[in-house]
Amino acid sequence: MTSDDKHYVGRFAPSPTGALHAGSLVAALASWLDARAQGGRWLVRIEDLDTPRNVAGAAELILVQLDRCGLRADEAPVRQSTRTSLYEAALDRLLVADLAYPCGCSRRDLELAAAPADGGRHRHDERVYPGTCRDGLKGRPARSMRLRTDRPPRGGVDDTGSVIAWTDRRLGAMRQDVAHEVGDFVLRRADDMWAYQLAVVVDDAAQGVSDVVRGEDLAGNTARQILLQRCLDLPTPRYLHTPLVLSASGDKLSKQTGAAPLALADPLEALRAAGAVLGIEARGTTLADWLKSAVADWRRRWPPG
Repeated sequence: MTSDDKHYVGRFAPSPTGALHAGSLVAALASWLDARAQGGRWLVRIEDLDTPRNVAGAAELILVQLDRCGLRADEAPVRQSTRTSLYEAALDRLLVADLAYPCGCSRRDLELAAAPADGGRHRHDERVYPGTCRDGLKGRPARSMRLRTDRPPRGGVDDTGSVIAWTDRRLGAMRQDVAHEVGDFVLRRADDMWAYQLAVVVDDAAQGVSDVVRGEDLAGNTARQILLQRCLDLPTPRYLHTPLVLSASGDKLSKQTGAAPLALADPLEALRAAGAVLGIEARGTTLADWLKSAVADWRRRWPPG
C-alpha cells in the first residue's frame, strides 16, 4: 500500500533541542506549503526521544515561532515521548517475525569488528554493521536491538532483497542496498532510548502521514525507513527532500554548526528568506497574502498527483 490510497497528510517533526533557526524554518514552510497546496492536513510532531539533548521550553518556543509565521497545525501537536508503547509493540512484532535481534556490541566492538569487514566504508560517520550478533550474543548481555537487513520481509522487498529503490519528488530516482551500505541498524539504543528510524516509521503510519517533506540531509535515511515499513507491513509515504540552508563554511546550517535562533521581529521577512531557498516566487505585504501567494506558486511547481 502507498500513500496514494488516502487523503494527503503532511507533517513537520522538529526536535526540541533549541529554537527554530533559518534552516528548520525552510523545512517547516515546505511541508506546510505542500499540505496546503494539495488541500491536505498538516501536523506537528515533537520528536523528543533523545532526552539528554532536549532543552527545557524549546518545544513550546518552536510552536510559538511557527504560529508567528502563520504555520498552524490542523491538530494538537503530539510528542514522541508519550508514544513509546507503539514503538514497543512494533519491536515485539519484528522480534516475533525474526526480523530483529538483541546486540551486545559496544561502540569499541563495532569499530574493531567493522574495520576489516567493510574495508573502512562509512555511512554518515558510522561503519557498516557486520552482523556480529545475528547468530546470538555468545554470553554477552544485550545492549541494543537491531533490524535484520539480510532477511527480506515476507511479501515486501523486491527480488534484490535489501536493495530499496524509490522516487523522490525532487531528487528523482534513488536506490540503496541497506544490507551492504548500512548493515543491521539500531531500533533501540544501548541507553534504552528508541532509535529515530523506528519511531519515525511507527509515528508516520499511526498518524496517517501520506507525504514526507523534509530537508535533503535526511534523504539517506529513507531506504532504511522504507525497509522498516515493509517489515511492519505499513504504508510508504511519498518523499520530497528540500534544499538545505548552508553556513558560511558550506556546512548544513544547524544548531551543531552554530545556527542562530530564528529572529522573528519580522516574520514575513523570515518567510521570504525561507521561500527564496525553496525557489518560491510569492508576493504580498502581509503574512496572510504572502502565504496565499506562496501556496499558489508551490502548487505550480509541485502539482498534486
